[in-house]
Amino acid sequence: MDLSQKKLFLLDLDGTLYLEETLLPGAAEFLEYVRSRGGCYRFLTNNSSRGVDAGLEKMHRLGVPAVPEEFLTAVEATIHYLRTVRSPNDIYYAVGTASFCRQLAQAGFSLRDTPTEDVTAVLVGYDTTLTYEKVQDACRLLCRGADFLATNPDLACPTLFGFVPDCGSICAMLENACSRKPVFIGKPDPTMIHLAWAQTGYGPAETLMVGDRLYTDIACGVHAGVDTALVLTGEATAADAAVSDTPPTAIYENMAQLLAALRQADHEKGETA
Repeated sequence: MDLSQKKLFLLDLDGTLYLEETLLPGAAEFLEYVRSRGGCYRFLTNNSSRGVDAGLEKMHRLGVPAVPEEFLTAVEATIHYLRTVRSPNDIYYAVGTASFCRQLAQAGFSLRDTPTEDVTAVLVGYDTTLTYEKVQDACRLLCRGADFLATNPDLACPTLFGFVPDCGSICAMLENACSRKPVFIGKPDPTMIHLAWAQTGYGPAETLMVGDRLYTDIACGVHAGVDTALVLTGEATAADAAVSDTPPTAIYENMAQLLAALRQADHEKGETA
């Protein structure tokens, strides 16, 4: 992989650029360097618990310049999927945060907050406000035959103390109870990468997908046919990568090490130009 050719950097957030309220080593400097060399980046996150506004506010709080257009989320991928694949007459019961439900409603989808007879699909996100009542309502609908959709398959969301259950774990609970498997919409599905190309005009050869999870971030890049970089600041380890069905193109300890490699590649290209 020739890093000097990369112009579009697709970056996971949790476990890649930050952990909770802590910016990870090299993250801010990497973004600044990408801008200085005329490249661009997009933040690709499977976290459906908060909207772009919350993500933007968090980046500013961490001291990182960002604009709304730089965020591509699992919610946007889900909205794209619902508009292009599902029927406009579908009615959804959403297991998700108020922000998640608000974004779906603003996009024009019909939602119910109880398991009414007209619900056609259960839609699960990363619900940080999960209650047993929501789980029971979802089970009632799934056992009745409603379709089972989910924003992302992530099993755990990284925190400073370790991990907490993500959307994939909520879905596993429902799957065990109802013997139903969901259709997952976010990463590793390459929709967000395709949206990034449509926005920026770049293509596969100029793109690098960077993340901390093999089965979402790296697999997403593999499915889109782009080079990938695994950082070891979140979920996956180098040992995991060695036995993965979707191994990364390269592995870096953190964003600081990736930045050093990018600078070196640019320097070598300049010397040979």
